[in-house]
Amino acid sequence: MIKNRKLNPKAKSEINTGFGINSSDYGGRFLNKNGQPNIEKRGLGYFEKISFYHILLTMPRWKFFGTILIFYFLINLTFGTIYFLLGVTEFAGIPTHSRFDEFAESFFFSCQTFTTVGYGGISPIGFLAGVFSSFEALIGLLSVAVVTGLLYGRFSKPKAYLRFSEKALLAPFHGGKAIMFRLAPFKNTILTDAEAKVSLGLIVEEDGKLVNKFFQLSLEYNSINSLTLNWTIVHPITETSPFYNFTKDDFKNSRGEIMVYVKAFDDMFSNTVVARTSYTLDEIIIGAAFEPMYHRSSKQNKTILHLNKLNSFSMVEAGLDDPLK
Repeated sequence: MIKNRKLNPKAKSEINTGFGINSSDYGGRFLNKNGQPNIEKRGLGYFEKISFYHILLTMPRWKFFGTILIFYFLINLTFGTIYFLLGVTEFAGIPTHSRFDEFAESFFFSCQTFTTVGYGGISPIGFLAGVFSSFEALIGLLSVAVVTGLLYGRFSKPKAYLRFSEKALLAPFHGGKAIMFRLAPFKNTILTDAEAKVSLGLIVEEDGKLVNKFFQLSLEYNSINSLTLNWTIVHPITETSPFYNFTKDDFKNSRGEIMVYVKAFDDMFSNTVVARTSYTLDEIIIGAAFEPMYHRSSKQNKTILHLNKLNSFSMVEAGLDDPLK
């Protein structure tokens, strides 16, 4: 937290940011590291405030396929139990060696009906067996259609395959200082016309009350034509920067967050993709500089990009004991 009188008067704050002004109503950071808003919605029923479609599209791959397998097992276990309770007299072809065999054959008959395979080894001959097997076949058809749509949606959904550095740095820059972080594409995609927008949210004491102040940070370059290697996004600390006159202690004691929005055009999807992240002020390494991520190959015919060096930096003499100017 900093007092309003310490803010650089040349740094103009934004009003229409989409975030609340009253700091006491806010908890934690504005954006999570994965770019999702740090918001928990309440006041509605569970099924009203969530979208299962969006959850299934965005959940991790192992959870998605695990959910499908669990659903497949439970639905067949349910109908298999129903067929088992109906009894062998409702079906033709179920062996009567033991109760376990009857249940196993009922379960596998459910799997065949659900997937509409119908091997023909077991068939319903009773009325109730015909009703339940027909209903299960309908559920199976609908389930296959839904899962097919979800699979297509997951594979065709445009996604920005960008990774951001875990930390931002306060580093020497052109005789002064700058806040910088970097990002890099990590898939075999071609991104063009990349644009970045960076905002700063600060908790400020104003007339004895804590309020949120937001500033648009000017960048060395806010757009590039092609994003094939890494991109180090730099905010030079000039007279118009909200960080002007900041000291080391200001960075340590202030509560603030740098919010990053990047969009680019992906040739593969032929669509615009978006990535977001944020850095709190305590996630800024003071007096550090990023190490190079790429170099010329040994045959000098190709550029090698080391994605494992995205977070590599080294400490430098920054001279930040005095206010930043």
